[in-house]
Amino acid sequence: MSPTAKPATKTSAAEAPRSPRPAAAAAVPASAPSLDAAIDALRTGASTWTHLTLDQRGRLLERVRAATGAVAEEWADVASTSKGLEPGHPLRGEEWLSGPYAVLVALDAYRSTLAKLAKGAGPLDGVTTASAPGGRLRARTFPLDPLDGLLLSGYTGEVWFEPGVTDAEARRRAGLGQLHPATPGGVGLVLGAGNVASIPVLDVLYELLAFNRVALLKLNPTQDALLPVFERALAPLIEPGFVRIVTGGGDVGAYLTRHDGIDHVHITGAKPTFDAIVWGTGPAGARRRRENRPQLAKPITAELGGVSPIIVVPGRWSDTDLRFHAEHITTMRLQNSGHNCIAGQVVILSADWPQREAFLDALRTAYDGAPTRPTWYPRSDEKLAAAASDYPSAHWAPDGTRAIVEIAAGGDASAIETTEYFAPVLGVVQLAGNGQVFLDAAVAHANDELAGTLGANVLIDPATEAALGGGFERAIADLRYGAIAVNSWTAFGFLTPTLTWGGFPGGTLRDVESGIGVVHNAMLLDGVERSVTRGPFRPFPRSAGAAVRGGRFSALPKPPWFVTSRTGAVVSEGLTRFRIDGSRAKLAVTLARAFRA
Repeated sequence: MSPTAKPATKTSAAEAPRSPRPAAAAAVPASAPSLDAAIDALRTGASTWTHLTLDQRGRLLERVRAATGAVAEEWADVASTSKGLEPGHPLRGEEWLSGPYAVLVALDAYRSTLAKLAKGAGPLDGVTTASAPGGRLRARTFPLDPLDGLLLSGYTGEVWFEPGVTDAEARRRAGLGQLHPATPGGVGLVLGAGNVASIPVLDVLYELLAFNRVALLKLNPTQDALLPVFERALAPLIEPGFVRIVTGGGDVGAYLTRHDGIDHVHITGAKPTFDAIVWGTGPAGARRRRENRPQLAKPITAELGGVSPIIVVPGRWSDTDLRFHAEHITTMRLQNSGHNCIAGQVVILSADWPQREAFLDALRTAYDGAPTRPTWYPRSDEKLAAAASDYPSAHWAPDGTRAIVEIAAGGDASAIETTEYFAPVLGVVQLAGNGQVFLDAAVAHANDELAGTLGANVLIDPATEAALGGGFERAIADLRYGAIAVNSWTAFGFLTPTLTWGGFPGGTLRDVESGIGVVHNAMLLDGVERSVTRGPFRPFPRSAGAAVRGGRFSALPKPPWFVTSRTGAVVSEGLTRFRIDGSRAKLAVTLARAFRA
């Protein structure tokens, strides 16, 4: 379901009654008076927002950028410490990249979009488009400048539009709410994610810029320690009444979702939470769902995760290739201790691949050897216990904090394929075949057997991809996922603001899959179906030889987001600081450290 280009025309925020209250049946938390006051302030701010020109909005984002840069170090430190990563831990770089870095690059991308629109141009001006399989249009939206091409050498990103969307339509509709900046979007409630520190801020920015909706951000309790950081980073938006931030438990969330002063709800979280908001809980909720009578009387969008596949297409890989992609998959599962909606969870292998056992040996070695860390997210111990119960023969790392579940031919993979463990549990399933036969079977298996539609990963060597030709692109088009990563990880799409992020279109209130709508999308594109990223099969220096043989060249060594990168923490911090101050001299030092990964 794509965002609409123009907000719905209903009673404006300025005309709405003051001090609205939720329905009488809603629980009333002790903080209700302050929550009501925050919503009152936002309804005034919603009117103010419509009076800002595009240039003024761009300058406001520049102030947010400066404020974010000023708190970046504290942001990364507080987030790391709250997850049990003490100073000096080799994985602290994760919190630099998934926190302030993600927000800084998003702000830059939104500023670029606003600047184009303010000049009478379109966000897609200067962007190359081409056809994609199935009557689709694709726009190459990363990299858009030489610097990004250098820092992420060999990585590209495309936005694929829904079938039938023409180039002219895509360009005309790009801009969403900023095509109609004087049309108010009301007050939106953002129920913030609890796992990744940039998500709440990115969701707030999208509410403002895609829909002209001011936002009440309700933090997940796991993020409460970051409240002072968020308040300072977003101070330029809080002061004029465009954003408010509140804390609290489920009672606060329930009160706000039913509040008459809230016009729209957005949640990043889990499907059970979404269902509880929309339908309620217990027998009454089940009855409302059967009768299609949602208790939520306002629109809702959502990003809800799922079980992400990692399709490994068989080919002739060197021992170094096997080790590199074993570490790649290990990163997909263990980054943030597996507490990611986009964590790879099920590896789909060919049972006929001659190198299958060698690959599995490399995967077990990489998985066991990754740095130890806490499983910090609430109820992680229950998820790990459930996996141990579901699969008593699973391979556990020596410290007992992570598992690989290898499903034998004909074995029961239902639990690993339908349960989003949200913890360090990695499954391996096997299908027959090689080449296109295997790839088509793997795509069908991912579409039909795995829960969710958020993201899928595909690893394929250049020679095999070239041999498959158009069959490979057709298989990519057949994958029903909102983000697809070829020789990269879908988290790269998450961090790239000029791509979209969300489940594959088609989610509904009754069958939400991985969500409804998209976020990020800093070019404010409409009619989007998915985003596709592509990376190098081999890093530098091996990519140089690969390019000669038809592969993708990359000047990037082992990426800093790999959990096995020895310099990942300092490189991630250095890249973030470069985004803050633009120092080329310091960047050179950071890049030199990257080559020691």
